[in-house]
Amino acid sequence: MTTPAAPALPAFDPKRTALLAMDFQNGIVASIADSDALVERVKGAIAGVRAAGGTIGYVRVAFTEDDWSAIPATNKTFSSVAGAQMFHHEHDTTQIDERITPKDGDIVVRKTRFGGISTTDLHEQLRERGIETLILSGISTSGVVLSTLMDAADRDYQVYVLTDGVADHDPEVDRVLVEKVFPSRAHLIDAAQLTEALTAA
Repeated sequence: MTTPAAPALPAFDPKRTALLAMDFQNGIVASIADSDALVERVKGAIAGVRAAGGTIGYVRVAFTEDDWSAIPATNKTFSSVAGAQMFHHEHDTTQIDERITPKDGDIVVRKTRFGGISTTDLHEQLRERGIETLILSGISTSGVVLSTLMDAADRDYQVYVLTDGVADHDPEVDRVLVEKVFPSRAHLIDAAQLTEALTAA
């Protein structure tokens, strides 16, 4: 019995596409196994999208003192972050990994919750540039990637997940999300397929 061929990925216009590199910051990258290889794959994807005329967006999680104060005790995850005063916006832990440092013209936003859109002006900046397609990469798959994917899908973006550009502290959670959850909401593409798609476009 032959395995059915994977459905062809829909075409996209690179100039109306943004690759989002999310939470690739010093205090998070270091906590992921095999992070060097992950960052290098994302670095290559960024270079490819940039060369094709696409937009690069960076999302980082970081807090001011006022942000910590505004987090209620009812928020299970972020009340703990506030209590420990983690990820101050000026601290090295919140700075984007120097291997993929933003360039002039890139979008950079600072968030205070899981998703890359809900507490930032990312959506507005993307719309101003005419962006219709998002390619998501990030740490972690169960955090920023999942939250941003759901939000972006509800806003009617065409969404891709860069499958070898995401990672989670729990590899099984990563696998289940990528294989079982994401396909109903986004297209899956790896770095090699992205290069092919950009070349074809």
